[in-house]
Amino acid sequence: MQQGVGASYDNGASAPRRRPWRSTGAVAAGFVAVVVLSLGTDQVLHWLQVYPPWGQPMAGSLFLLATAYRVVFSVAGGYITARLAPHARVRHALILGFVGLLPGIAGIMVAIAKPGLGPLWYPIAIAVTGLPCAWLGGVLYRQPVT
Repeated sequence: MQQGVGASYDNGASAPRRRPWRSTGAVAAGFVAVVVLSLGTDQVLHWLQVYPPWGQPMAGSLFLLATAYRVVFSVAGGYITARLAPHARVRHALILGFVGLLPGIAGIMVAIAKPGLGPLWYPIAIAVTGLPCAWLGGVLYRQPVT
């Protein structure tokens, strides 16, 4: 007997349908959410003059603030990805975390090449926290609210 999409297995359960575009869209939506929220918050903090004007050096404590909200937004991105994923929700959130590692590593390389842009710990913190935060977002989606 052929075991195709929607075919019945011996135990009566049907095979899960794979939806690669929905999976890709879920990860992309989580990534876009993190980027838009992060850059949008940066811009608002510049407008409110919490951050200095673009191109001016920023104090170390302000990088701590940026790290804090990026951690929260990374958890939110993992949650969004898990919410939109067609199956294996936490795995999709982890994929988002691995995708986020690429710009994180690029940020570390830029910080090493141009140390005047800011402290090296900042891009390292962003790269290191992305994967666990995305995972946490996926797990939080999975957990029932009590």
